[in-house]
Amino acid sequence: MATFDQPASGPGATARDSATVGRADAEAPGIAGPQALVTSLKRSDAVTPYRFRDLLALDDFERHARRLLPHMIFQYVAGGAETGAALAHSRGAYADYALVPRLMRDTSGRDTATELFGQTYAAPFGVGPLGGAAFIAYRGDIVLAEAARRMNLPMILSASSLIKLEDVYAQNPQAWFQGYLPGDQTRIDRLLDRVAATGYRTFVVTADTPTLGNREHNTRSGFSMPIKVTPKVAWQSATHPRWLLGTVARTFLKHGPPHFENTEAERGPPMMSQGAVRNTIARDQLSWKNLEAIRKRWSGNLVVKGLLAPEDVEIARGCGADGVILSTHGGRQLDHAIAPLDVLPEIAAKKGSLKIIVDSGIRRGTDVMKALALGADFVLLGRPFMFGAALGGAAGVEHAMRILKEELNRDMALIGINRLSELNPDFLRRVPRRS
Repeated sequence: MATFDQPASGPGATARDSATVGRADAEAPGIAGPQALVTSLKRSDAVTPYRFRDLLALDDFERHARRLLPHMIFQYVAGGAETGAALAHSRGAYADYALVPRLMRDTSGRDTATELFGQTYAAPFGVGPLGGAAFIAYRGDIVLAEAARRMNLPMILSASSLIKLEDVYAQNPQAWFQGYLPGDQTRIDRLLDRVAATGYRTFVVTADTPTLGNREHNTRSGFSMPIKVTPKVAWQSATHPRWLLGTVARTFLKHGPPHFENTEAERGPPMMSQGAVRNTIARDQLSWKNLEAIRKRWSGNLVVKGLLAPEDVEIARGCGADGVILSTHGGRQLDHAIAPLDVLPEIAAKKGSLKIIVDSGIRRGTDVMKALALGADFVLLGRPFMFGAALGGAAGVEHAMRILKEELNRDMALIGINRLSELNPDFLRRVPRRS
């Protein structure tokens, strides 16, 4: 699997860091400009593989993945529920805020490091849970875990993953586990025991999936679960041989038919079996009493994902949660749901020791800064990292992470801070949404 070479100008350096070094050399007394330019280009070649040269921002990963993946697979990742309003709201909320920089400050000591649940990470963002990742990118969950480990960022394994949670933990012992739980405490307890026995220290309970959202785009594109090999599906697969051979065929040849490995304590059904479907029984019976029971049984960090109402956050705190993730499930569940950023200030004002994590709609370093300024402790992203895995394996995911971390570091200098903890609402102004 392709990996990044050692950065040319210190840990975490990127192609653009190297280019900056080259320009500085060209301007320094006694250094020949053309020679410095050649050196800069060589350094850039060493850092960024040629195939990633057009991936300059996280939105670029989606644009390239659209060409690589069959339409049904791309839409499965990129699409939202029904009209897509929740997806658009989550993204557009960040445009409602403008940044107010403080200038003429010494920001040479900038550091993006952030502490969460006693662990210091290299930046305040991580990989959200991504179901079916190994059907989109070869060994997708392993790839995401590997990249997160290398970059010292958190990664959450989805219960809808196709690779055993034990195998992902072996790749990254710092990974978290996220469960889609029924309202059956016996089944929950068995899964909890399996996760704890493996060594996971953070368990995420997803609250916003009592039933699956109405994802009409899947029906239109031909995607289904389990997948039915219709003429439309066969044609899309055949016309995208890199995905068909590099992900699907390679998986079947090396690992056999993929199963939902982690929805229960026991192995789940095959992904492509027409005789069995993913176990979603009794998810609409999940309640706060189940969370209370989980807290009594689970000794590690407990996080509840998918909350938006301030009242629900207070209940989660009362049940013993250590943190919550404000989320619209990437706009894939309830359409027209309020954006996490719009409820963040109210929730953060009363958070106390509760950790507030935000996902849905984040694509830029400035987005991360806005969430942190409004009171978030951390943020999660999903689609850009999934597309990065499809485009370039662990190296593709790392490239996406480096881009976001570099943006954040640059934005810290431009807004006038050295530590992310310095951010507060004074750095923001609410502005009318522009069409």
